[in-house]
Amino acid sequence: MAVYTDLNDIVGMQRAVVTIGTFDGVHKGHCAILAEVAAHARRVDGESVLLTFEPHPRKVLFPDQPLGIITPLQDKLQLIAATGIHHVVVVPFTPAFAAMSAAQYLEEVLVQPFNPHSIVIGYDHRFGHDRAGNIDLLKQYAPAYGYSVTEIPAQQIHEAAVSSTRIRKAIAAGNIADANEMLGRCYTVSGEVVHGQKLGRTIGYPTANLLLSEPDQVMPGVGIYAVYVWVDGVRYKGMMSIGYNPTVTSDRTVKPEVNILDFDKDIYGNIIRIEFVQWLRAEEKFEGLEALKAQLHKDKLAAMAALVG
Repeated sequence: MAVYTDLNDIVGMQRAVVTIGTFDGVHKGHCAILAEVAAHARRVDGESVLLTFEPHPRKVLFPDQPLGIITPLQDKLQLIAATGIHHVVVVPFTPAFAAMSAAQYLEEVLVQPFNPHSIVIGYDHRFGHDRAGNIDLLKQYAPAYGYSVTEIPAQQIHEAAVSSTRIRKAIAAGNIADANEMLGRCYTVSGEVVHGQKLGRTIGYPTANLLLSEPDQVMPGVGIYAVYVWVDGVRYKGMMSIGYNPTVTSDRTVKPEVNILDFDKDIYGNIIRIEFVQWLRAEEKFEGLEALKAQLHKDKLAAMAALVG
């Protein structure tokens, strides 16, 4: 799959079949839509193209609202590649881009770069300043520009949009099982291993404290989780704590940290990847470190039982 970040780099696509969207999560509903776009391109002996945006448009249009994205860009690109799409164009979403009229958007973003054979779009997709562009406008100009318009069924679009919202809510609530079911895979976050208080090592459960690579990504709710941890391309079992560490501190800052089972390497400064598999329990405040240590032993057994692969 080819990836572009500049529309000026698009040259000579043959019978381009173009779709547009943020596709945050690239969940089961999104994958079904993208598979249809890829199949459409095969039917016309053309090239499938996804036009997407970075940063997420809501971050530019509504900067004061929390974003909570599901998939950072690099993860999104890897997932899209698996759907069979030939080309992804990541358009920088800026205030100037958002201010383009619908007619200008159609001419400069869709027609000139791609000379599309087909545009595949949802019934409710809006584009251009004040969201003035829609599927009716695309159909209106189709004869002049020589493309066809294929409408993604309303039910399919609705289900995909609902799924993204439900996934965000499920992750934030710690309902990892439901989120993973809708995603079709484990929810993941990545981060740099940074120095913490190092209390875990004093009771036999050292943790890697994480500084998230994508601060706008939605974080699972407070609790203890069974996770897989990827370090330098190798997968390990682990248990993840997201919370306040109430047994040892009164600090109300949420801290993500992971105990990697049967692991003793120095990985400070490394970027590691966490796959959330199962919620184990709520965070608790214990009488002291010995009580906490006893519970961590139980958590380890529960994590090992959940991580059967």
